[in-house]
Amino acid sequence: MKAIGYRTPGPITEDASLVDIDLPDPVATGRDLLVQVRAVSVNPVDYKVRGSSAPEGDAWKVLGWDASGVVVAAGPDATLFKAGDEVFYAGSIIRPGTNAELHLVDERIVGRKPASLDWAEAAALPLTALTAWEALFDRLNVTKAVPGAASAVLIIGGAGGVGSIAVQIARQRTDLTVIATASRPETLDWVRGLGAHHVIDHSKPLAPQIADLGVGAPAFVFSTTHTEQHAGDVAELIAPQGRFAFIDDPKTFEIMAFKRKAVSIHHELMFTRSIYQTPDMDEQGRILNAVADLVDEGKIRTTLTERLSPINAANLKRAHASLESGATRGKVVLEGF
Repeated sequence: MKAIGYRTPGPITEDASLVDIDLPDPVATGRDLLVQVRAVSVNPVDYKVRGSSAPEGDAWKVLGWDASGVVVAAGPDATLFKAGDEVFYAGSIIRPGTNAELHLVDERIVGRKPASLDWAEAAALPLTALTAWEALFDRLNVTKAVPGAASAVLIIGGAGGVGSIAVQIARQRTDLTVIATASRPETLDWVRGLGAHHVIDHSKPLAPQIADLGVGAPAFVFSTTHTEQHAGDVAELIAPQGRFAFIDDPKTFEIMAFKRKAVSIHHELMFTRSIYQTPDMDEQGRILNAVADLVDEGKIRTTLTERLSPINAANLKRAHASLESGATRGKVVLEGF
């Protein structure tokens, strides 16, 4: 099968950073599905792993943690899907990735592809939707009120991949006032179009802008990017006993700034359930099916903003470079081998 991989971690500008390769076709065992990949999207985890993680020995490392495609075979213990089913999913970071014609994935973390979306539109959603959903409902527990706080969530980085879907999920599945951040005219318009009640500028101090809105101190803050830069502002603006979640990897984090307000701090990593085979691992399949329902009901839209074709090393390099620039809006998706 065709695939894209690398043997030596390094910057995307190097010729060997991503290479077109041929690998043996994988075989489905246990609860695995063998999926013919139709489209993949690129996430920050892709370039973070590519720049730092070497494969074992002389093997190739294949990246990719978003896909839509067709099940071509199911392992003997699989019961949720069968050959011919159209699916979408984000996979597991401890297994080979989706940048390949054929891919193995545990059926418990797979959802049915939204019928109203094409392959590329569907591939834009799984990793970011799972991350946003888990952050909002499993980590921040936004359905449980914070006494005295404004019933509001601040989403930092509202125009990025995770922020774009978090805004929509928060609007559709909660009664919270949704405040999102953006900084450029096109991203401000994008976030408003996704349904944010208020949009503020994350290139400026956040706390004064929240105060100017007059909604009160938000109960919840979800940071998708530049947490290190904004943490001081978050400590100032969040309500006492509020809850703060983030998904990036700040080099420093002054947790003591949150003690006086008894703010709870939450990390979100979408891969935790699949890494540790947690007893509730199948919750990810249920989340993806719920997202598919919301999409097909017209309540959530794809966050795809750029299509590239075909799925090959040259186009993946373009996508990685675009994401690393920090200026992307929504999701970059590659389709077709």
